[in-house]
Amino acid sequence: MTYLLALDQGTSSSRSIIFDAAGQIVASAQREFRQIFPQPGWVEHDALEIWDSQLATAREVLAKAGLQAGDIKALGITNQRETTVVWNRQTGLPIHPAIVWQDRRAEPTCADLRAKGLTPLVQQKTGLVIDAYFSATKLKWILDQVPGARAQAGRGELAFGTVDSWLVWRLTNGRVHATDVSNAARTMLFNVHRNEWDDELLQLLDIPRELLPTVHPSAHLFGHAAAEHLGAEIAIGGIAGDQQSALFGQACFKAGMAKNTYGTGCFMLMHTGAQFQTSTNGLITTSAAQSTATPEFALEGSVFIGGAVVQWLRDGLQAFDASNEVEGLAESVPDAGGVMFVPAFTGLGAPYWNAEARGAIVGLTRGSTVAHIARAALESIAFQSAALLQAMSRDAVAAGGAPVSELRVDGGACVNNLLMQFQADLLGIPVVRPRVIETTALGAAYLAGLSSGVYRSLDDLSSHWRAERVFRPTMPRARAQELMANWERAVRQACAS
Repeated sequence: MTYLLALDQGTSSSRSIIFDAAGQIVASAQREFRQIFPQPGWVEHDALEIWDSQLATAREVLAKAGLQAGDIKALGITNQRETTVVWNRQTGLPIHPAIVWQDRRAEPTCADLRAKGLTPLVQQKTGLVIDAYFSATKLKWILDQVPGARAQAGRGELAFGTVDSWLVWRLTNGRVHATDVSNAARTMLFNVHRNEWDDELLQLLDIPRELLPTVHPSAHLFGHAAAEHLGAEIAIGGIAGDQQSALFGQACFKAGMAKNTYGTGCFMLMHTGAQFQTSTNGLITTSAAQSTATPEFALEGSVFIGGAVVQWLRDGLQAFDASNEVEGLAESVPDAGGVMFVPAFTGLGAPYWNAEARGAIVGLTRGSTVAHIARAALESIAFQSAALLQAMSRDAVAAGGAPVSELRVDGGACVNNLLMQFQADLLGIPVVRPRVIETTALGAAYLAGLSSGVYRSLDDLSSHWRAERVFRPTMPRARAQELMANWERAVRQACAS
């Protein structure tokens, strides 16, 4: 038997999953780690805790599967994107807590860049909008705020990386400082047309090139995990940011194929092939996971608060004890009773891009109950995703393509049948859930399998993909359009708050 190990380092937990060559899960292990909120709008992680939790799950999954490290053909890494780590090359220790993708502290820097009229330049080079979501301004903040950091960086004493680079550094005991194109593309420092760091952007943000990792295709032999960590050396054969990895794991290899991942946030990507397509509808262009050195692209829309709204209901509102109780509570009422929940806790992402928006619950009456709020919270995930897909389809048609005809779904919340049916009803197209919903980890395993010879081609990988259930729309289109209009009205209220 041939086995592949995926290290899936997410926003709230670290997981390790072993797959067989057919893409089936053999065993998995997961550990949550702390979320640190120093002040409103700030979100941090302890990078050492990320490393410890990821290594622990890798050891645990090998034990669960009854396998040794020598049984693993290669490992792949997929990771929460944009989260920024800076560490000392000599000691291997971070100089500041990791600044998480959700963090908004760098918004003043972004506002300054926008005021200088740099949005078109950044979008043309990187495909991104100027936003604190991306790594560049987080990195600048660390260099500006940590005493001595900028001088150390200039002397080549520090290393910057997104979480994938940090894990590779630790796994290889500091021998490899590298990333892949899909993660580099999320920094706002990377020219996606040339697949290289951009000197003009580095200069704009005063980022020393000495900080930066080497960039490779997503399927590549990056190095080897040292034997001391897992019991034997293992080839690190694939890296991709979590959403590009999920697109890859969903076998969306051709232009026009789209997927949505329902996690802490929601992330919708549509492959556009070799075409760099600039959105006129509030989406961003990003590098897809690449199996060769040839640039490939995707349109992407990001919802900052997806499944995290369920965590807020559990922890903030204390509406239930466990997250999996939300579906039963939401199903206890026939609909949301006119309640609309806009979970803009950290602003709104695509297609709105409003950093000042704040959460709002509108349409409350004396008859509203916690069940109506729970249903509105679940529906908010689908509303935000529907707004993304509508924007994506408009962009596709404008570029001479066709609207998205089906949506492949994955991530933890896609097991919620109520949510998936409501999503299909809003979209008016089939929503397809695969047999393996851990497609983020599966994409990393597929990339590692490609570089290590387990798979011959992308067609080989496509043959493994299987649907588990198709949700078909049943709601009249007029009703769906009415609901979307109500949602947009609620969004305008959240943006005015």
